[in-house]
Amino acid sequence: MLPLEQFTSYIKKNALFTTADKILLAVSGGKDSVLMTQLFKLSNYNFSIAHCNFNLRGDEAQRDETFVKLLAATLGVPFYVTHFDTKGYANEHQISTQMAARDLRYQWFEKIRNEGGYGYIALAHHQNDVMETLLLNLTRGTGISGLHGILPKRGKLIRPLLFLSRHQINDLTESENIAFVEDSSNQTTKYARNKIRLNVIPHLLDINPNLEQTFVQNIKRFAETEEVLRQVVEQKRSKIAREEDGVIYFSIEQIKQLQPQKLLFFELLSPYHFTDSVVNEILESLTKQSGTSFYSNSHRATINRDDLMITTLPKELVFEHHFMHPQDEFIKVEDQKISLYYSESNLVEDNCNKAFVDFEKLIFPLVIRFRQDGDRFMPLGMKQFKKLSDFLIGNKIPLPQKEKIPLLINGNGEIIWVAGLRQDNRYKVNTTTKKVAIFELSN
Repeated sequence: MLPLEQFTSYIKKNALFTTADKILLAVSGGKDSVLMTQLFKLSNYNFSIAHCNFNLRGDEAQRDETFVKLLAATLGVPFYVTHFDTKGYANEHQISTQMAARDLRYQWFEKIRNEGGYGYIALAHHQNDVMETLLLNLTRGTGISGLHGILPKRGKLIRPLLFLSRHQINDLTESENIAFVEDSSNQTTKYARNKIRLNVIPHLLDINPNLEQTFVQNIKRFAETEEVLRQVVEQKRSKIAREEDGVIYFSIEQIKQLQPQKLLFFELLSPYHFTDSVVNEILESLTKQSGTSFYSNSHRATINRDDLMITTLPKELVFEHHFMHPQDEFIKVEDQKISLYYSESNLVEDNCNKAFVDFEKLIFPLVIRFRQDGDRFMPLGMKQFKKLSDFLIGNKIPLPQKEKIPLLINGNGEIIWVAGLRQDNRYKVNTTTKKVAIFELSN
């Protein structure tokens, strides 16, 4: 028997939606989303079905689409479907295929929600998805906000199956003879989440057979702790930050007095998307000269006498800036490409189209941009700074070419490499280097 009472009770307890709301169900055709659909139907909720074909699995993807379309027809509910060029989108935006699929589906779901007058978008995540997300966040590094995993409700996204584990869903679909389709990509360890699901969690279940429930309780405690921290952070923000004409100023003296400094400062800067390594570098650089800048994907932090000044990157600057993360294989910059790979050997080549950089000195995300007024760096082999403009004049670089030379910028704002010409002496490989990041410029 399907757990209708638990289902409706969970929805009411978490105020996911009311019976007056129209709900758009994201249905892939797998066990989770099909079970969610059946529960919505038997509970007499007003819903429609939306399905994405990412064109990544050939005939299997078409099979899924046909199955979900037939499911919607059988249940007598409206059906929406779309097709994506997922790989093309990933290449265009320099992101992973998984991230591209995520962006595309959520953009489309929101479009249908608005156009169709739906109150919420229902996703079929369950307790194991929450557990996997938490482990993935811990593996990659996270603040406390990453410890609550997936929430039952966030904005217009709702997850009404979080009261069930994967094991329970498997039992229900089998006992109730519910038809579904299997995504073969769920069995590959190509993706990080699948590695955790297939290789890590089984060992944890050996240690604790009630792992799902343990994580549910842990996550509740993490969420409560996060709320306490949020209140403390907002109290601190009101004392050490001020806003003038759209610019946020943090008192450097007050930053120095924060305890525990790193935790509170990271949370204070979290709305501006600075990474953990950039936050560390800012803290270590508070006494540096005015004008020292640090970047996130959306903001710039600049030391300005007694304050740390946070400004939003203009849209045109965001467009002109390209961000490189440790896992990126390459970044396209107009008709050029900067590739990134790694080596354990500290041997270097005499090749101006390559930069051999001490990995431990890098602060991600790196920025790739073109020159700006005031740029300076320490050319390889030199101990003094040189203005970039003087360096380019000295190398007799024609003016049109000057405007097209990519600059590789560290997360602390320092130039690492004038691509194709010279790298910075501060980032060179030496005998103590353990890992080398190799950047290569090509057309």
